[in-house]
Amino acid sequence: MSLEDLLHEVSRPARYLGDELGSVRKDWQKVDVSVALAFPDVYEVGMSHIGLPLLYRVVNDLDWVLAERVYAPWPDLEALMRSAGRPLASLESQRGLADFHIIGFTLQYELSYSNVLNMLDLAGIPLRREQRDASFPLVVVGGPGAFNCEPLADFVDCAVIGDGEEAIVELCEAVRASRRAGEDRTALLLRLAAIEGVYVPSLYDVQYDDVGRVASVRSLGGAPARVRRRILPDLNVDGVQARPLVPFMNAVHDRVTVEIARGCTRGCRFCQAGFITRPVRERDPRRIVDHVADALACSGYEEVSLLSLSAGDYSQIGPLLKGLMDRYHQQRVAMSLPSLRVGSLTGELMEEIRKVRKTGFTLAPEAGSERLRQVINKGITEEDLLQTAQQAFGLGWRIIKLYFMMGLPTETEEDLAAMVTLAARVKRAGKGTQGGADVNVSVSTFVPKPHTPFQWEAQLGLQETLDKQAWLRDALRSKKLRLKWHEAQMSFMEGVFARGDRRLGRVLERAVALGCRFDGWREHFRFDLWRQAFDDCGIDPQWYLRARDEDEILPWSHIDCGFSEGFLLAERHRALRLGYTPDCRSGQCSGCGVCDFASIRPRVAAADLVPEPVERGVPENSAPDSPEELCRVRLRVRKQGRVRFVGHLDFMSLIHRAVRRAGLPVRFSGGFHPSPQISFPDALPTGVESDAEIVDLKLCRHREPEEVLAAINAQLPRGVEVLAAQTVAWKAAAPAVAIRSSVYRVLLPAGASDALPERVAAFLEREVLEVARLKKGREQILDLRAAVEDLRIEDGSLWLRLTKGSPMPLLAWLLDIPAAQAARLPVRKVAVVLDGEADSGYI
Repeated sequence: MSLEDLLHEVSRPARYLGDELGSVRKDWQKVDVSVALAFPDVYEVGMSHIGLPLLYRVVNDLDWVLAERVYAPWPDLEALMRSAGRPLASLESQRGLADFHIIGFTLQYELSYSNVLNMLDLAGIPLRREQRDASFPLVVVGGPGAFNCEPLADFVDCAVIGDGEEAIVELCEAVRASRRAGEDRTALLLRLAAIEGVYVPSLYDVQYDDVGRVASVRSLGGAPARVRRRILPDLNVDGVQARPLVPFMNAVHDRVTVEIARGCTRGCRFCQAGFITRPVRERDPRRIVDHVADALACSGYEEVSLLSLSAGDYSQIGPLLKGLMDRYHQQRVAMSLPSLRVGSLTGELMEEIRKVRKTGFTLAPEAGSERLRQVINKGITEEDLLQTAQQAFGLGWRIIKLYFMMGLPTETEEDLAAMVTLAARVKRAGKGTQGGADVNVSVSTFVPKPHTPFQWEAQLGLQETLDKQAWLRDALRSKKLRLKWHEAQMSFMEGVFARGDRRLGRVLERAVALGCRFDGWREHFRFDLWRQAFDDCGIDPQWYLRARDEDEILPWSHIDCGFSEGFLLAERHRALRLGYTPDCRSGQCSGCGVCDFASIRPRVAAADLVPEPVERGVPENSAPDSPEELCRVRLRVRKQGRVRFVGHLDFMSLIHRAVRRAGLPVRFSGGFHPSPQISFPDALPTGVESDAEIVDLKLCRHREPEEVLAAINAQLPRGVEVLAAQTVAWKAAAPAVAIRSSVYRVLLPAGASDALPERVAAFLEREVLEVARLKKGREQILDLRAAVEDLRIEDGSLWLRLTKGSPMPLLAWLLDIPAAQAARLPVRKVAVVLDGEADSGYI
C-alpha cells in the first residue's frame, strides 16, 4: 500500500506529507552522503524545535550531502505501516531510513528514548549496535540527552556532545572519507572518536562494583579518556535559518523563532541547560533584525519569538525589542519572549510585548521561600516577583502562570507552605485591576540532572511525590487557586533515565517490545508496562534516584563539559551554606573553567550594533478605510495531490500565510483580537480534492483580480493553486453562506457500476434515508436523502450535487462498503453553485 492509501485512515494526515515551504529535496545520485534527521516525537512537536531545522540547513548548504527529516508516526499510522509491511521513511523523498548513511536523533527529553528504538525497529534496522554492519546507517544522537546517553549506549554508534553546527559537518566528512577508503564499521568509529565532541560508546569499557555502582570507565583503541563538549565560539560566524520550514498543519509553536543568545551564566544550580551551554554567546542585533525580516517575508507568520535560556538577560534586549516593534507592530506581528527571568522583566519590555497582543505570561520563582531560592541560586526576591506581577496585571494580563519545583534539595514542609502563600500573594497583587486577575500554579518534580551542582542529590520517590502533590492541590484549592502538575510516574521515569547507566538498555529494549512508546504523552504512557520491564530485567528503578557519594564515579563522568575539577562540587557546598554565585556575564568570573578567554569566552552584543529604527511608513492594511478603495476579491482555489490531506483549519492557516507573504493589503477586523478578513467555505472532507474552494479577501486598497491571483499563486505550495479571481460586492454573502450546492465527481472502482444504477434509482425514490454514524465516539442519525439535489452515473463516474455535508456517508451506502473504504475513493469537488446563479453558473 502507498503512503496515501494509509493516510485516509489516520488522524492528522498532514503530519506526513512533506513538501512544506522551506523544505529541500536533492538528487540522491548527486550526493556522497545522506542524513536522516530524526525527531523521536510527533511532527507538530518536532517542527517547533529550533535545533533540527538549523542542522537541516547546515547540512543542505553542502552540495555533496543531503538531509531529510523523519518524525515518529502517531500510533494509528504505525499500526497501519506494520500491517502493510511499510518501513518508516523520510518526509522529503519517502526513502526508507535504512537507505541513509546517517540517522541523527535529537534527544530533547528522556521519555522519548522508547521512540528512538521504536523508529529504528519500524525502519527495519536492528536495534543493537553489534547487530548492524556497515550496510546499515550510522546511528547518531545529539541534544541534551546526549550528555548522558548511557541508557542508549548499546543502540547508538556515537553521540555529538554540545553544539552541533560544526560537528555534524565533520561527522559527514568522516563518513565520506571512510566510504571512499572502503573501511569497515570499526575503522569508521575510530575516525569519529577523533572528532572533538564525538563520543563513541563502544570504545569505552564500563565495570561495576559489588553494590552496582560504576567502578571504572576505560577508553579503548586510542579514544580519549574524557570526551570534551563541542562549543561553537561565536554565533555570528554561522548564519541562521533565514527560510524557515513552514508546516502544512499548526505546530505547537507557529511562529518565527530566532535564537538571540546561547548559554546562561545565572547559575541556577538545578538547571542542566544553563551549565551545559556555557559560556554566554549573544548574537549581534543586526543579524537578528535581518533574520526576522527574511523569516517573516518567507513564512507569513504573525509572531516572532526571541529565544534564549533567559531572553531578558540579552544585553540589548530593550532596544532590540523596541526596534522590532517599531518595524512590525503596525503589521500586527507580535513579539514573544518565552523565557524571561523575573529580575530582567521590566515595565518597558512588557509595554512593548503587549503592543500587538499579549502573548503568554509565565513567571518562574521555582521555590516558594526566600531560603530555598538562595539554595538554588535563583537570585530573585519575593518583592521582585510581586512587583512584576502587579505590573503585568496593570498592563492588562488577566492570567499569570507560576512555575515551581518540589523536591529541591533541603526542601521542608515550610517551603511547600511558602509556595502556596506566594501564589496567593501574586493573585492579590492583581486586585483592583481592570478585569480582575487570576493565577495558575504549575509544579513539577525536581530531577537532579547530570553536569549540575545537584547531580549528587536524591530525587523524590513515587509515593512521596504523590503525597506532596495531593497536599499542594488541597492547600491551593483553599486559596481558590488551580494546580497543574507533572505526572509523578513520568517524573520518576525521567529521573531514572537521566541518571541511568548502560544496564538500563535491557529495560528500554524490553519496554519497547511490550509496547511502550510516546511516553511523554499522558494518554500513551504505560507505567504498568515499564514496571513489568524492570521486573523482567531484575532491575530496581528506585536505586537510580538515590543520592550519590561525592567520590563516586558517575555514569556520565567521562563526558567533559569543560568545568574545572571540583567546580560543581564547590557549587553544591555553597548551596548548602546559602551562598550566592553572581552572574559572570558582566561581573566577576565564577571560575567554572569553561572559557579559555581566547576563542571560548563570553560574547556580549555591543550597543553600537543595534540597528537604527527603520521608518517603514504606514502599512496598507492599517490605512483608514476609503470607500472607493475598499475591494473584495473572490478566489476559486484548487486543492489536490497530497495537500488534500490538509484539514480545514490548517488549510485556512495555509491561505492566511500565503496572503501575508504576498503582501496583499488585507483588511483586519476591529476589537481586542483583530483578525484578517478572509472568508472560507464550509470544511472540505479531508482526503477530497477540489477545483472549487471559494475564498474571499477583503482588501482595504483596490487590487485587480489578476494581480491578486498572481501574487498568491507565487506563494502557494505544490498542490494548491488559485484558478480564478473576480471582484464581488463588498457586502456579498460569505462563501459558507453563498454556496447553494456543491458538485462532486467520484471515479468508480471496477465492478461498481453493475449494481450501482439500481441502488441510485432506489435512493432517488426515497424521501428519507436515515443511517447511523459515529462522530467523536457518539452515534448520530443522519438523513442522507435531505442534502442530495442531483445524483447520476455518467462516463464511468458518479456525480453528486449536495446542499451540505460530506459525500462520504452517501458513497458508503450507495456502494455498500465500509466508511473507511469509501474514504479512499477518488473524490473531487468540481464546482459550486452560488445563490442567485443558474445551475450552469458553476465557478
